[in-house]
Amino acid sequence: MSTPLASASDLAIAGYVPLSTIDWPGALCASVFLQGCPWRCVYCQNTELIDPRANGTVTWEEFDAFLQRRQGLLDGVVFSGGEATRQLALAPAIKHTRELGFAIGLHTAGAYPARFAHLLPDVDWVGLDIKALPDGYRPIIGADAGAKAWHCLDLLLAQVAERAGSERPLTYEVRTTIYPNSTVAHDLPRIVEELRTRGVENFALQEARERGTSPQFQKQARSWDLSAWQQTWTQLVAMVENAGFSTVAIRPA
Repeated sequence: MSTPLASASDLAIAGYVPLSTIDWPGALCASVFLQGCPWRCVYCQNTELIDPRANGTVTWEEFDAFLQRRQGLLDGVVFSGGEATRQLALAPAIKHTRELGFAIGLHTAGAYPARFAHLLPDVDWVGLDIKALPDGYRPIIGADAGAKAWHCLDLLLAQVAERAGSERPLTYEVRTTIYPNSTVAHDLPRIVEELRTRGVENFALQEARERGTSPQFQKQARSWDLSAWQQTWTQLVAMVENAGFSTVAIRPA
């Protein structure tokens, strides 16, 4: 027996923000947060969204009704997570949302390259997390999955190039999150060099926030030498700002 195709009604929605000016830089959007994530990032601020078995708290029909009331009032809708691309129902949800006249934004960490590639033609903006070097993901997410994320980066850049100059270009932001004593902070110069080599033009450096994270991360944060970290952070910010990106966003905690 064949597996039934997913529909938008199958989407497990953990909640949504009716109006955001930060989830898609430069756009007035609604942000919908989808349940479930395959990774366990040490600095995750939405730990309640990780469990893929948890039921959604908002039905697709409720969110769809909200969207229909906002037609002409919002630039777009951002699908976030958890890891939004985990859910097969995301594809029909995006198509329906586009049919209502909304542009589509997508937040992803690149856990599912094949699904990401399938979604890209219907997406207008991507916020892609690059969490570490390809071989440096285990200390950050608990798994050796860096190759998947960096493959998604290549897929993204190829789609950006293909749609350059078209009526609907694809825009994006690649972002990396760092924190004191982390391998990713140590490796940031190499990460930035590799991003530039691959052609990344739009980059955001983010400082991990303690609020909402796991008790283990909060305990770790209490041991940080913040005065030493501030000096390191300042140096890394300067390095990023002088790396040659076309656009740079700096987001301190």
